[in-house]
Amino acid sequence: MKALVLNCTLKTSPKASNTEALAKEMISEMERLGVKTQLLRIADHNVMTGTKSDLGNSADEWPAILKQLLDADILIMATPTWVGSLSSVAQKVLERMNGLYSAKDDYGQPVTFNKVAGFVVTGEEDGARHVVAELAHALMDVGFTIAPQSYTYWNNGPGPGKAYLKSEYRKDWSIATAKAAAANVVAVAKALKKTPIKPV
Repeated sequence: MKALVLNCTLKTSPKASNTEALAKEMISEMERLGVKTQLLRIADHNVMTGTKSDLGNSADEWPAILKQLLDADILIMATPTWVGSLSSVAQKVLERMNGLYSAKDDYGQPVTFNKVAGFVVTGEEDGARHVVAELAHALMDVGFTIAPQSYTYWNNGPGPGKAYLKSEYRKDWSIATAKAAAANVVAVAKALKKTPIKPV
């Protein structure tokens, strides 16, 4: 079983990413459960703006990332919160996934059927649950299955404050929730492997 984690931080490598730090807690648990996991930082790649899977531009790296996404059983979207919403990088990824609406498998179903999505959100301000709702709706809309309690988040409470990597505020809850979310997405992915959604 494979999982792809897309870190939608605005920071390029090797800058420290708070979102990646929390995402690694989920990755660790998925790997403990036997899932082969790959982490990609989108800001390190040239993902062009658009709403199609292939924009016909050889410099665009989204088609290669999409191939990895479609090869995975689990997708974890990880994003910081900015001005109460998901990052512009995460929004760009969702817009490119728009191209999946017309993509069908051999049975005429969306190519993302029987794939499971989970979420990681960090921010120095509130808004994480809103971001999870945005992400979950977008991925459900293109065919992903959303497992129960499939997300974890961390924020520093109301108003601006310290970042995840510079604070110990309730990180224990976020880490424990990340492990639970990992177990849930893996369980649902295994169930779909055994009993996949089939054409009506």
